[in-house]
Amino acid sequence: MDVTSRQEDAASDAALIEQWKGGDQRAAAEIVRRHAPALARFASSSGEREGIDELVQDTFVRAFNSLDSFRSESSLRTWLFTILRRLVLDRRRAEKRRRDTVELDEGHAVEAYDALDSLVAEETAQQVKRAIERLSPLQKEVFTLRVTEGMAYSEIARLVESTEGACRVHYHNAMRSVKEYLRDA
Repeated sequence: MDVTSRQEDAASDAALIEQWKGGDQRAAAEIVRRHAPALARFASSSGEREGIDELVQDTFVRAFNSLDSFRSESSLRTWLFTILRRLVLDRRRAEKRRRDTVELDEGHAVEAYDALDSLVAEETAQQVKRAIERLSPLQKEVFTLRVTEGMAYSEIARLVESTEGACRVHYHNAMRSVKEYLRDA
């Protein structure tokens, strides 16, 4: 794409932004149509394999919610890519935290242990981690928020954008799956 085409696209994007700010919803649809395919390709090339449509959608949600602060110092496309990149990084950090987190309650504490105890504890922690990895993403998120963070179902429901009842069901199913996995291991 040459410099003239990029300048024309930037001017067209600026006009669409002004139309959207003026209440024209078709302008928002045109912005999405124009930039969504490139954002999806970027997410895929960044190593994302699942939830690409969700990432692109979240990018536009954040962008439209912050459009008043867009100063046009960069192109709209660049700004959208920046938002998407931050979302990808946030997702990876959250996934890493979930993978690395294994929480035990105080009843599991010991006052003294030997090398065998340490080996057994490490093996058990690995089994729990494998059991949690087998959960669906939503079950894993609800289970981790409940067990690790001690959140109430109402808080979890707001966070995962679901209902309190559905979160209880996801937690119950996750707990059952973890217990079954550990029993069979």
